Amino acid sequence: MRLRGARVRAVSEDTTGRPTRRGNSPVFTAVLTLLGAFLLYLAIPNVGPAVRAARADGQHGVFTAKTVDCVQHPGHESCSWTGEFRSHDGTIHRARVALYGSDRDALRPDMRTEAVDVGRPNQVYGPGGSREWVFTALLLLAGAAILAFPYAGWLRRPVRRSAPGEAAARGASEREPAVRH
Repeated sequence: MRLRGARVRAVSEDTTGRPTRRGNSPVFTAVLTLLGAFLLYLAIPNVGPAVRAARADGQHGVFTAKTVDCVQHPGHESCSWTGEFRSHDGTIHRARVALYGSDRDALRPDMRTEAVDVGRPNQVYGPGGSREWVFTALLLLAGAAILAFPYAGWLRRPVRRSAPGEAAARGASEREPAVRH
């Protein structure tokens, strides 16, 4: 008897006659593929700069603060100082760049501080680097996992469970040699 509004789940049987699930629907697979590919699209270009920022690996120089921009969130405030960066050797001069991780009280207008240019177009970092790589790594792992999920059926192999008496009988027959008459 089928209940009204109840869904019937598509199943097939394996060689032992037990019901098994069929694969994911094509729409579900397409959506997961697009989502995973989009996350990888966002993460991959940021791997190099995030690693360089974590290690403070780039052109060292001086950041001169000009203005502070703040955004109010429920429960806290997020601020960033914008200004100029000039490398110590004078080869790089960039205007309108933000100092990553700076808050409202960290600087004052026209105050100078050490900074590192790792190649990001609108941002420089303090000499201690950043932990921005953590988010990039999580985004990369999430994208790869979501992308792999619909195609990794071999990872989700069903475990064959035998009846309690069947395992004991199989074990006994493997241990005792066959008797010939």
